[in-house]
Amino acid sequence: MAERNIDFDKITDRRNTNCLKYDFAVKRGMPEDVLPLWVADMDFQTSSYVQDALIKQAQHGIFGYSDGQESYFEAVKGWLKKHHDWEVQEKWLVKTPGVVMALALSVKAYTDPGDAVLIQSPVYYPFSEVISDNGRKIVSSDLFLGEDNRYHIDYADFEKKIAEEEVKLFFLCNPHNPVGRVWTKEELETIGDICCRHHVIVVSDEIHADFVFQGKHHVFANLKKEYAEWTITCTSPGKTFNLAGLQTSNIFIPNQKLKNAFKKQLAAAGYSQLNAAGLVACEAAYRDGEEWYQAMKKYVAGNIAFTKEFVEKNLPGVNMVEHEGTYLIWLDFNGLGLCTQELEDLIVHKAKLWLDSGRIFGKCGRGFQRINVACPRSTLKEALERIAKVLPADTVKFAS
Repeated sequence: MAERNIDFDKITDRRNTNCLKYDFAVKRGMPEDVLPLWVADMDFQTSSYVQDALIKQAQHGIFGYSDGQESYFEAVKGWLKKHHDWEVQEKWLVKTPGVVMALALSVKAYTDPGDAVLIQSPVYYPFSEVISDNGRKIVSSDLFLGEDNRYHIDYADFEKKIAEEEVKLFFLCNPHNPVGRVWTKEELETIGDICCRHHVIVVSDEIHADFVFQGKHHVFANLKKEYAEWTITCTSPGKTFNLAGLQTSNIFIPNQKLKNAFKKQLAAAGYSQLNAAGLVACEAAYRDGEEWYQAMKKYVAGNIAFTKEFVEKNLPGVNMVEHEGTYLIWLDFNGLGLCTQELEDLIVHKAKLWLDSGRIFGKCGRGFQRINVACPRSTLKEALERIAKVLPADTVKFAS
């Protein structure tokens, strides 16, 4: 059987399918006719092997309580070993209906109300939400944009915040969403050693690990034995194979005490078995989806290169931050000299685009927009052309 779903130029109409990306513009306060490139799912059909596995399950017709058998774990284990050289053990695994839930469970399991949890803004906005919603204190050691057009970690500030705020838990985004960094071994070990010195538990969100276009993804827990003992590693096929709606994530916790505390919070939330379809899709994807994954990744890499060239040639005053990982590009509009509301008006009402405003990722995201390029090239081209058409006529290149 050959892979069928590798024509990524194909437009698949997602409207009227209860699609969050396309069908909820008005409910989310957007004009009805916006072109959406916001939420992090892809406009590509998943691997035909996954489709076939789900069709087979649907034809069986019974969707009762389910769990993963040995073949499920072997598929997950095989993928992580092949792509990230990480040998996982089944006794480390806890399955959850998504990484965000795992973040929330970690907050409850490893901190008390009022405790400080560290993040690195600008960062995926649910990080902040699950901290504040659970009555904990958000502490950010902000990343900074260097002269090399990449974001970097202020290590002195990172350790200072941990010590002064008595931080108990750190949310690591690796690769980083939205700034597109693929952290190096040296960077990860520097912050890892700081966390080790201060006894800080690390939750490493590695959901974008399969989207590395520059550098190499390093599984944080795999760098040093002592890291593995206090790290919760969050993985999922959701981004890689466009399965987010099937709500299946694989969380690895080698430390039995930490795992027990995590599972206690999972039970307290009233959750047990995963979505039956999600289990089937995850196993099929990791077992049979390699051809689709490689073709998709190559196509997305082409979209990233296309965006970079288009921005440089056609969007004066806009800077595309150097992109290393994820399919979410971070665009800097600060060179236009617009206030936050003016930029929102430009993007939403003039260009008729639904992107993710930088302000939702933290104060240091002001003036930025996150754009999802996991879509057919024609869709991406139209979106970028819409921006080009509405830029102020007197725009000059970003110079400061």
